[in-house]
Amino acid sequence: MCRSSQLICRSTDHLSQKYRVEIEKRTYFSDDDESLLVGIPDVAVVTGKVESISSTVQSSLSVLPEKVTVPILEEVNERYLEIREVATGTVVTVLEILSPKNKRTGEGRIAYERKRNQVLASATNLVEIDLLRGGKAFPIASQHLGDYRILICRGHERPRGDLYAFGLRQPIPIIPIPIVPGEAEPMLDLQALLHRVYDKGRYQLAIDYTRQLQPKLSESDCQWVETLLKR
Repeated sequence: MCRSSQLICRSTDHLSQKYRVEIEKRTYFSDDDESLLVGIPDVAVVTGKVESISSTVQSSLSVLPEKVTVPILEEVNERYLEIREVATGTVVTVLEILSPKNKRTGEGRIAYERKRNQVLASATNLVEIDLLRGGKAFPIASQHLGDYRILICRGHERPRGDLYAFGLRQPIPIIPIPIVPGEAEPMLDLQALLHRVYDKGRYQLAIDYTRQLQPKLSESDCQWVETLLKR
């Protein structure tokens, strides 16, 4: 089960019948490797049958072709959750889990920044979950961003927001999911969800824990991780 499906199940556990959760998709072409998009040609020649090139024409060519590889952009589909009012269909809250491409220079970051700015310019609540140590963090006026961070930015409180910044050795905090001002906010336990996905997917059999982490850990964090693995 994908992380969006797992998150939607958790999100609806304590959500009233006034709301429903939908999985939305953001699509873009990744240019991480500076690839070129192969699109529709400007000119197309169509013929009924293919004829071989005569030996006379071949011998007259001054430049022979070289076999090359044409880079093609990777189509990326990123999913996020929207909590909507059942009666009106209005988007109340957007939940985003950042991907590595969102935090690197390129189309992935541009596409997410565009969506982020649209949400912040509206009355919609934003829940932004960043569980990646690497990459460039998005603008937040804080002196303590931690290793990981969860931003809860309620539409009626902007530009103020609640930042949950925490380190590698700390559990993911249980966070409230904002709905409409004045209504009780359901709580989301991401740590329990992470353990469930890890166990169900049997990731302990797939992850190579002997590989060096990127970005590298501090010496004290390395010792802490090694102690855990020895257990």
